[in-house]
Amino acid sequence: MSDIDDIASDFELLEDWEQRYQYLTELGEALEPMPASEKTDGNRVKPCMSQVWVKALPDPDHPGNVLFHGDCDTAIIKGVVALLVNLFSGKSIQDIVEMDVDALFDRIQLAENLSPTRHVGVYAIVEQMKEQAARLA
Repeated sequence: MSDIDDIASDFELLEDWEQRYQYLTELGEALEPMPASEKTDGNRVKPCMSQVWVKALPDPDHPGNVLFHGDCDTAIIKGVVALLVNLFSGKSIQDIVEMDVDALFDRIQLAENLSPTRHVGVYAIVEQMKEQAARLA
Protein backbone atom coordinates (compact mmCIF):
# COMPACT_ATOMS: atom_id res chain seq x y z
CA MET A 1 0.00 0.00 0.00
CA SER A 2 1.73 3.15 -1.11
CA ASP A 3 -0.35 5.48 -3.22
CA ILE A 4 -3.49 7.46 -2.55
CA ASP A 5 -5.44 5.53 -5.21
CA ASP A 6 -4.38 2.18 -3.76
CA ILE A 7 -5.33 3.19 -0.23
CA ALA A 8 -8.67 4.63 -1.35
CA SER A 9 -9.42 1.44 -3.32
CA ASP A 10 -8.75 -0.68 -0.24
CA PHE A 11 -11.15 1.44 1.82
CA GLU A 12 -13.82 1.37 -0.89
CA LEU A 13 -13.92 -2.43 -0.64
CA LEU A 14 -15.06 -2.15 2.97
CA GLU A 15 -18.80 -1.75 3.42
CA ASP A 16 -19.06 0.43 6.52
CA TRP A 17 -17.03 2.33 9.08
CA GLU A 18 -17.02 -0.52 11.54
CA GLN A 19 -15.05 -2.53 8.96
CA ARG A 20 -12.87 0.47 8.17
CA TYR A 21 -12.03 1.00 11.84
CA GLN A 22 -11.13 -2.70 12.05
CA TYR A 23 -8.92 -2.32 8.97
CA LEU A 24 -7.16 0.68 10.53
CA THR A 25 -6.62 -1.33 13.71
CA GLU A 26 -5.09 -4.16 11.66
CA LEU A 27 -2.80 -1.71 9.84
CA GLY A 28 -1.62 -0.43 13.22
CA GLU A 29 -0.98 -3.95 14.48
CA ALA A 30 1.14 -4.65 11.39
CA LEU A 31 3.20 -1.46 11.77
CA GLU A 32 6.89 -2.16 12.31
CA PRO A 33 7.72 -1.37 15.94
CA MET A 34 9.29 2.03 16.46
CA PRO A 35 12.58 1.84 18.36
CA ALA A 36 12.18 3.14 21.91
CA SER A 37 15.15 5.46 21.32
CA GLU A 38 13.05 7.33 18.72
CA LYS A 39 10.14 7.94 21.10
CA THR A 40 11.52 11.31 22.11
CA ASP A 41 9.76 14.55 22.93
CA GLY A 42 11.04 15.95 19.63
CA ASN A 43 9.32 13.16 17.69
CA ARG A 44 6.08 13.36 19.65
CA VAL A 45 3.11 14.92 17.89
CA LYS A 46 2.05 17.28 20.65
CA PRO A 47 -1.37 18.44 19.37
CA CYS A 48 -2.60 14.82 19.53
CA MET A 49 -4.54 13.66 22.55
CA SER A 50 -3.03 10.21 21.98
CA GLN A 51 0.67 9.54 22.48
CA VAL A 52 1.93 9.69 18.87
CA TRP A 53 5.51 9.68 17.62
CA VAL A 54 6.81 9.93 14.05
CA LYS A 55 10.38 10.04 12.79
CA ALA A 56 11.68 10.74 9.28
CA LEU A 57 14.94 9.07 8.24
CA PRO A 58 16.96 9.22 5.03
CA ASP A 59 16.44 6.08 2.93
CA PRO A 60 19.92 4.48 2.88
CA ASP A 61 19.10 2.51 -0.28
CA HIS A 62 17.61 5.42 -2.24
CA PRO A 63 19.35 8.75 -1.59
CA GLY A 64 16.89 11.63 -1.62
CA ASN A 65 14.03 9.45 -0.42
CA VAL A 66 12.64 9.25 3.10
CA LEU A 67 11.57 6.43 5.39
CA PHE A 68 9.34 6.87 8.43
CA HIS A 69 8.87 5.16 11.76
CA GLY A 70 5.80 5.81 13.86
CA ASP A 71 3.82 4.61 16.85
CA CYS A 72 0.74 5.47 18.87
CA ASP A 73 -0.88 4.27 22.06
CA THR A 74 -4.43 4.04 20.61
CA ALA A 75 -5.46 1.44 18.05
CA ILE A 76 -7.32 3.52 15.45
CA ILE A 77 -4.86 6.41 15.39
CA LYS A 78 -1.99 3.91 15.26
CA GLY A 79 -3.70 2.60 12.13
CA VAL A 80 -3.78 6.12 10.70
CA VAL A 81 -0.07 6.47 11.57
CA ALA A 82 0.59 3.16 9.76
CA LEU A 83 -1.37 4.37 6.74
CA LEU A 84 0.70 7.58 6.63
CA VAL A 85 4.01 5.77 7.22
CA ASN A 86 3.18 3.49 4.29
CA LEU A 87 2.03 6.41 2.14
CA PHE A 88 5.10 8.61 2.73
CA SER A 89 7.92 6.05 3.11
CA GLY A 90 10.06 5.58 0.04
CA LYS A 91 9.01 8.88 -1.50
CA SER A 92 11.17 11.90 -2.27
CA ILE A 93 11.11 14.87 0.07
CA GLN A 94 9.41 16.96 -2.61
CA ASP A 95 6.72 14.31 -3.21
CA ILE A 96 6.02 14.10 0.53
CA VAL A 97 5.79 17.85 1.02
CA GLU A 98 3.55 18.30 -2.03
CA MET A 99 1.33 15.26 -1.45
CA ASP A 100 -2.36 16.13 -1.14
CA VAL A 101 -3.27 14.04 1.87
CA ASP A 102 -6.60 15.91 2.05
CA ALA A 103 -7.55 14.19 -1.21
CA LEU A 104 -6.98 10.81 0.44
CA PHE A 105 -8.86 11.75 3.60
CA ASP A 106 -11.76 13.08 1.50
CA ARG A 107 -11.93 9.91 -0.59
CA ILE A 108 -11.98 7.60 2.41
CA GLN A 109 -14.20 10.01 4.40
CA LEU A 110 -11.82 9.95 7.33
CA ALA A 111 -12.59 13.44 8.63
CA GLU A 112 -16.31 12.68 8.75
CA ASN A 113 -15.72 9.61 10.86
CA LEU A 114 -13.31 10.90 13.50
CA SER A 115 -14.09 13.09 16.47
CA PRO A 116 -13.06 16.75 16.05
CA THR A 117 -10.10 16.33 18.43
CA ARG A 118 -8.86 13.25 16.57
CA HIS A 119 -9.31 15.10 13.28
CA VAL A 120 -7.03 17.91 14.52
CA GLY A 121 -4.53 15.33 15.74
CA VAL A 122 -4.42 13.48 12.42
CA TYR A 123 -3.64 16.69 10.56
CA ALA A 124 -0.93 17.46 13.12
CA ILE A 125 0.63 14.06 12.36
CA VAL A 126 0.63 14.83 8.62
CA GLU A 127 2.18 18.27 9.17
CA GLN A 128 4.88 16.93 11.47
CA MET A 129 5.79 14.19 8.99
CA LYS A 130 6.03 16.72 6.16
CA GLU A 131 8.12 19.09 8.31
CA GLN A 132 10.48 16.29 9.34
CA ALA A 133 10.92 15.24 5.71
CA ALA A 134 11.63 18.84 4.65
CA ARG A 135 14.31 19.13 7.35
CA LEU A 136 16.18 16.23 5.74
CA ALA A 137 16.74 18.27 2.56
